[in-house]
Amino acid sequence: MSGIDALTAALGGSLRGKRILVRSDLNVPLDGTTITDDGRIRASAPTIAALAEAGARVVVTAHLGRPKGAVDPAYSLAPVAARLGEVLGRPVAFATDTVGESAQQVVAGLGDGDVAVLENVRFNAGETSKDDAERGAFADQLAALADGFVSDGFGVVHRKQASVYDVAARLPHAMGQLVAAEITVLRRLTVDPERPYVVVLGGSKVSDKLGVIDNLLGKADKLLIGGGMVFTFLAAQGHEVGKSLLESDQLEVCRSYLARAAESGVEILLPTDIVVDTAFPSGERAPQPQVVAADAIPADALGLDIGPESGAAFAAALADAKTVFWNGPMGVFEVDAFAGGTRAVAQALTAVPGLSVVGGGDSAAAVRQLGFAESAFGHISTGGGASLEYLEGKELPGISILEG
Repeated sequence: MSGIDALTAALGGSLRGKRILVRSDLNVPLDGTTITDDGRIRASAPTIAALAEAGARVVVTAHLGRPKGAVDPAYSLAPVAARLGEVLGRPVAFATDTVGESAQQVVAGLGDGDVAVLENVRFNAGETSKDDAERGAFADQLAALADGFVSDGFGVVHRKQASVYDVAARLPHAMGQLVAAEITVLRRLTVDPERPYVVVLGGSKVSDKLGVIDNLLGKADKLLIGGGMVFTFLAAQGHEVGKSLLESDQLEVCRSYLARAAESGVEILLPTDIVVDTAFPSGERAPQPQVVAADAIPADALGLDIGPESGAAFAAALADAKTVFWNGPMGVFEVDAFAGGTRAVAQALTAVPGLSVVGGGDSAAAVRQLGFAESAFGHISTGGGASLEYLEGKELPGISILEG
């Protein structure tokens, strides 16, 4: 029995006329009020549509950005609600607050099969409060709007927040289609993965990936490392990294990882060439990319992408993989001059004969921005942070409350 089937049974055998609160992840990038990547909206739509088609009165709650517990019009979900309506092909009502008069009126006005979106849940300080009582009081207000709860915001299940964790403790609950699919894929990455198992890590900071590297050194066959985090590894090997991003407090940790990998037979593949410039890209100056050896970065240069030789080597290392997890771009992919490494990795993933997983966040944004079809990958996660914490072996509060 699926999660929603179990919820249906718990609510008397039918969702028709029942108010179902859905926690979605609609945290999309905005340029003003223009959505620049609607991937999370499209990924959230199937669960919402299924509930509406079952006759439920669907009340969607979500966050956008980090408004710090206060109303900030720059983070309004109004444009997101409008786009959700277009994706669903049905009207979507919008409440201008989260649990106040507007929310109560909008929910009361829903008919069977109708959908509404509440304003940004993080406009209320109780959502992210570390105080259980404050968070619980806000969860009580959310729960009062509904008869049942569906958790479908994978990008926030690693957070112990009111609309993710506490509401589930107050209402009959179920896992939505998106969260169920994400967990199924992540289990394939952690429980007896098909081999060779290759993990590609990028992004800016080693410190963001310490836990996942530590855990995967005992599970993966190869770790390919690019992005800004690679310069701390290169410096740990004694190489000059110029003005590149460097976390000097992590040098010893990187040395220990390299030593552990050598001892355990896990191959860590670092770039052999780097695309550098003397300044970070900006609108005031055209990029001046130069390819240099990874062990010969000029003192006045900063690395902004892995080089073409490294891109080819990473692609070759992925060619026979049966399982791949990729999190973090190889460079500043938003600028074409520094997008080659990320493009090479993405292209290689499309040809992987087994399971290829793009681990959310900037990696998912890069895939779409660089023009790759989402169907070319086995799975594109909607939650970078949640994916990483799962792979670190951490408990995800928003999952444990559903399964407990």
